[in-house]
Amino acid sequence: MKNPNVLIVEDEKLIRWSLKQQFEKLEFHVDEAETGHEGLRQMAERTYDLIMLDYKLPDVTGIDILRKIRETDKDVVVVMMTAYGTVETAVEAMKLGAFDYVSKPFKMDELMLTVERGLETTHLRREVRDIRAQMRQQHGMDRIIGQCPPMLELYQMITDLADSGAATIFLRGESGTGKDLVAKTIHYNSDRSHHPFVNITCTALSETLLESELFGHEKGAFTDAKAQKKGLLELADGGTVFLDEVGDMPASLQAKLLRFLEEKVFRRVGGVQDIEVDVRVIAATNRDIEEAIREKEFREDLFYRLNIITIFLPPLRERDQDIEVLVNHFVLSYAKEFRREVTKVDKAAMRKLRSYAWPGNVRELKNSVERAVILSKSETLTADDFVLGRQETNSLDETIPGLHLPPEGVDLRVVEEQLVRQALKRSDNNQTHAAKLLHLSRDQLRHRMEKYELL
Repeated sequence: MKNPNVLIVEDEKLIRWSLKQQFEKLEFHVDEAETGHEGLRQMAERTYDLIMLDYKLPDVTGIDILRKIRETDKDVVVVMMTAYGTVETAVEAMKLGAFDYVSKPFKMDELMLTVERGLETTHLRREVRDIRAQMRQQHGMDRIIGQCPPMLELYQMITDLADSGAATIFLRGESGTGKDLVAKTIHYNSDRSHHPFVNITCTALSETLLESELFGHEKGAFTDAKAQKKGLLELADGGTVFLDEVGDMPASLQAKLLRFLEEKVFRRVGGVQDIEVDVRVIAATNRDIEEAIREKEFREDLFYRLNIITIFLPPLRERDQDIEVLVNHFVLSYAKEFRREVTKVDKAAMRKLRSYAWPGNVRELKNSVERAVILSKSETLTADDFVLGRQETNSLDETIPGLHLPPEGVDLRVVEEQLVRQALKRSDNNQTHAAKLLHLSRDQLRHRMEKYELL
């Protein structure tokens, strides 16, 4: 820390002088106070990185001053000094947040080591505080953009939930509607914001790895478990865990998740001891959960446990009046990020954007605006700057080359089956990817696979 500000609150002139001399050799900015009230006055006028505080002062005790310091500044490091050291006073000072407690007469070399550690602690505390403030700003309510009635209702619900003690929240909506953004907004606007926010996509890992990531494992629990590992639930104690795509969680893990949600305890893989944590769980899915329950792919009891407080995020096609607001916001944001001179979107382009169905929702709109801003050659974006979907087409023949309706007609079921087969082949039988190629949900694709005996 360069040129830190230090305040010495000490009634003995010789000690103040010796400390000041030592600190000024290190190019610290040093202020002095002979009484507790004088020290408080100076603290009100300047921010300090370190406070050297005597326990016994002419007007008040150092403990009284320490209490007042903690009311206004929880980050500054305070080192207590006293010639009347007892275990009781030391314990009291440390409970009130003193960084260390030194007895007079002290060795200057040892004291300087304490000062060095204290200044490093102050720097880290303030850095963490600034990062948290930045995260709260990045995920404030103003990051969720929209003026339609469903979005206004969403704002109010997020505000109410952030301040509530709700331990489980269920986010439902299509891919790209902003479920991750809502989860972060709830966390960073709650009293849990100074604790971790951790997220995991339930389809990103194999069943074994997902279980280990969530619950942790003990040494030797499986072949590669060479050391004990804490899971995300344990690491997020006091904060929030975001389970994305929970609708695709393997059945065995659904049972463990249900137990945790009901009892707030879990066991690491290979463990025998229950671990209790305090976390808020925000789960999200784009699946038709009711259909998944009917197909025995999702536990009904887990659904009821998650469904206590549910937020439905509307697709963009149902809030087209928000498209203009979103587009203008993204244009300004990307113009600043990429240092482009783009300032607006013309009326024809806006009509084009509002008439499109946006199967990828806000994420697709955001990506489309980003591309347009980067490639634009003028200050105003036109309709030609926006490429919607995989390609621009005007007819079914252009959308699917080679597809023509013969004079004798065709069995639509045969066409549908062939398209499903092609999508599965192109995606290497990845049902989620194949569904996206056909603009279907995964459940809709599986229904067709069953119909054509492709499962």
